Amino acid sequence: MNLDTLVELFKTHNDKFLEKDAINFTITKRPDLHAFLLLDKLVPGKSDLISASEHDIFYLDVSLEELAEVITEDQIIELIACGVMLDSEYDCLSMFS
Repeated sequence: MNLDTLVELFKTHNDKFLEKDAINFTITKRPDLHAFLLLDKLVPGKSDLISASEHDIFYLDVSLEELAEVITEDQIIELIACGVMLDSEYDCLSMFS
């Protein structure tokens, strides 16, 4: 998939935001931790996953280009259901704290 498709799928499946029924909990029952572990599995990093925070939102240090190369539509739905958002202002993933 390419970056444009990734962005479009986040918009298309926005109705799944925080729908825990859309998550296949395999490692943990905590949606935020599940999202972190899934992101680290897809795009392994060497630094903290949370790169910044502002008021009640924190921003995730994940390359959208690298993520687009490996993620599936079902995994995008899973991330959205865990509370992950695509922040168009900063071109990154974010979550409410």
